[in-house]
Amino acid sequence: MYNGMTLSVVLPTYNEKDSIAECIRRFEAIPEVDEVIVVNNNAAEGTSEEVAATGAREVIETTQGYGAAIQRGLREADTDLVAVCEPDGTFDPDDIRKLLAFVPECDLVVGSRTVQSFIWDGSNMGWFLRWGNWAVAKGIEVSYNSAYLSDVGCTFRVMTRRHKEYVLERATLDGSAFGLEMLLIGVMSGHKYVQVPVNYLPRVGESSVTGDFRKTLDLGFEMMGLAARMRLKRNKIRAGQVDR
Repeated sequence: MYNGMTLSVVLPTYNEKDSIAECIRRFEAIPEVDEVIVVNNNAAEGTSEEVAATGAREVIETTQGYGAAIQRGLREADTDLVAVCEPDGTFDPDDIRKLLAFVPECDLVVGSRTVQSFIWDGSNMGWFLRWGNWAVAKGIEVSYNSAYLSDVGCTFRVMTRRHKEYVLERATLDGSAFGLEMLLIGVMSGHKYVQVPVNYLPRVGESSVTGDFRKTLDLGFEMMGLAARMRLKRNKIRAGQVDR
């Protein structure tokens, strides 16, 4: 519990069998965390056994995709605050305290992996990913007249219950681009938000998306198109009039 507010951590998993148990245990060791929810999204064989050795609650989401997994986790969480993170070893669970520190003023606190001093040697943050994220972020700043953004792809976030419900009412994507859709919904919501630097470490195993340059490039173009489309539909999105 944090400042009298209960806190769940949602971890979507697909290809993180070798890292998920350690990630869960580290979150469980943080006094502010009340519950860890693992969303098994057609995960690798043996993942459920790793989760069962911890105190986390596992739920199964068969619709494939990051967006489907995260939305299921958000629906499962019945707490005042919800954190979303990746269980692949790239994030330091202790950084959740950095994000929580801004909760009294903000409904959404988003991590940023583009501050050089927080990027560890060996992490999957080459020049293309780093500057691509930065460029899309700056484009959103200009076109949406938003607060400061430096990273549109960071998936370590904390939100309040009211912001979670706002997102779920407007979410439309099941795939990898949902991370950006969730961020843009936040930008357009009128709720206060802030971006905070977090550590970015080497991944355990290979990502099914950023481990492939072609998939990374395709996702980058998809994200730019999504930002443009949502900008045109912002009034409908704010009103909750979304096409699913």
